[in-house]
Amino acid sequence: MRTIMLMNSKGGCGKTTLATNIATWFADDGAKVALADYDPQGSTLDWLEARKQYEGIPLIEAVDATAKPARPARGTDLLVMDAPAGTHGRTITDMLRRVDDLIVPVLPSPIDMRACNRFLQELLSNGRISRNQTRLAIVANRVRENTRIYQQLEDYLGHLDIPFVTHLRESQNYIRSAESGLGIFELAPSLVWNDVELWDPLFAWLNAK
Repeated sequence: MRTIMLMNSKGGCGKTTLATNIATWFADDGAKVALADYDPQGSTLDWLEARKQYEGIPLIEAVDATAKPARPARGTDLLVMDAPAGTHGRTITDMLRRVDDLIVPVLPSPIDMRACNRFLQELLSNGRISRNQTRLAIVANRVRENTRIYQQLEDYLGHLDIPFVTHLRESQNYIRSAESGLGIFELAPSLVWNDVELWDPLFAWLNAK
């Protein structure tokens, strides 16, 4: 079973948005997918509950990992894990033991960039990351292109020795998909094409193993 985790010590950076849409993309591609929510707020589980209203879309197993280890059903191809905010130290080490790919979303703001820098330094000192047992990549989230702050974020990320694989726009489409229990790839193509194409580099990185 493959495992992908979304993690950042700072809350509100879009971990759930990435987790739900990654899970949807692989499920739509035919994989048996489970989505584990480690956050007591339960946003991922709420999204999965909203998804139950639809017929004819791929099922994604809900795993509540707030109180016990994530154990999806036998035969699961992919486990996507939405890690909680405030993750540090030994908790990171424990969580990464079973992670193949780690994605860190970061917002274009001075506060988020400073917090992300500290968090990335902690990750880079982790044995699984330094030995390439867990692959690491960064995604810039809620981006407004052609703004000074995004240019600053892009310059900062470009100087790191970590793959900066793509940016995602600040878009109402993500609010629609979060409210509806659908992935952005399951909304009307005419509405989301300019958002969907920004995911291509991330999936190319994920599939480049």
